[in-house]
Amino acid sequence: MDWVRGETVGHGSFGKVSFAIQRSQSTLVSPSMVVKSSSASSSSTLMNEKIILNELKECPQIINCVGDSYTYENGEKLYNVLLEYASGGALSDKLKNSGDHRLPEFEVRKYAKGLLKGIHYIHKNGYVHCDIKLPNILLGEDDQVKIADFGLAKRSESTKDDKLRCELRGTPLYMSPEMVTRGEQETPADIWALGCVVAEMATGNPAWRCSDIAKLLMTIGLGDQLPEIPEKLSEEGKDFLEKCFVKDPKKRWTAEMLLKHPFVADQDDTVSLNDERCYSETPSTSPKCPFDFPDWVTNDSAESSATCSITSLPSPANFSDGSWSTSPAERIWELVCERKPESEWSTADGWVSVR
Repeated sequence: MDWVRGETVGHGSFGKVSFAIQRSQSTLVSPSMVVKSSSASSSSTLMNEKIILNELKECPQIINCVGDSYTYENGEKLYNVLLEYASGGALSDKLKNSGDHRLPEFEVRKYAKGLLKGIHYIHKNGYVHCDIKLPNILLGEDDQVKIADFGLAKRSESTKDDKLRCELRGTPLYMSPEMVTRGEQETPADIWALGCVVAEMATGNPAWRCSDIAKLLMTIGLGDQLPEIPEKLSEEGKDFLEKCFVKDPKKRWTAEMLLKHPFVADQDDTVSLNDERCYSETPSTSPKCPFDFPDWVTNDSAESSATCSITSLPSPANFSDGSWSTSPAERIWELVCERKPESEWSTADGWVSVR
């Protein structure tokens, strides 16, 4: 496709995003594409995103990839991925621009359902997004959810390499307990992040009120606290979040199950909160349907404060560089003190909107 670069839309740690205009198209016509670019010498993340988007192109809740190309600009070779333009912008911007910086529940339900459809498709095709958060959720012309930024996405259960599992993937405010303590980032981690997104849409504030990365990771990984359930949500909304905020990933609800939850499901698809079939023995493996869990209510209190209270990090007793930590506390120490890549620690990924 023959195109020219237009006005810059945003930039971040992995590259920049600009409008892309077909040469045969007038610059006065509303743009239909953007181009995400990075230096060809450091384009592995963007290439990974292109490959995954090609495999997920049939889902309307996932941003569509139009193509890719190499260009030479200002003496530098660039790798470019052409994407559909989501004219509604990021969901994070919509939240900021709303009157009281939060969304009414009917909109929270709508966006949660669209997001779940996209996540379910991602998981069904064997991938984990690894960075579900408000800035990575775009809105199309019809206000439809478009999941974007698959640079950190990976095949589910793609590796058991301890060194790779020591790496931090994603954004700390949305990280699941198993990611922090054991380096596990599989499909349940996306569901935990989904819960954080829903809570943030309902309140206008992050699910965790903590600005210190070390304290945040210790609270997520080692504490008994859960993100706070918004008081103003309906009972269905509170129950939905309780299914997302389950410490044990094997007991956390899947995207397929949550699509049948009354908070987002159409009436014909809704599973009753009082359905006796929801009661069963504790599952030994990850649940595959809404009836695999012992009950609809977790033992963790929905009133738990989401404010970090841990004031210091424990010194690791048997830490050796490059080895897999022998305890969750040692792993967190390693992540905080030894392995902190800037591109993966920022709560906003460094993106600046210039729309």
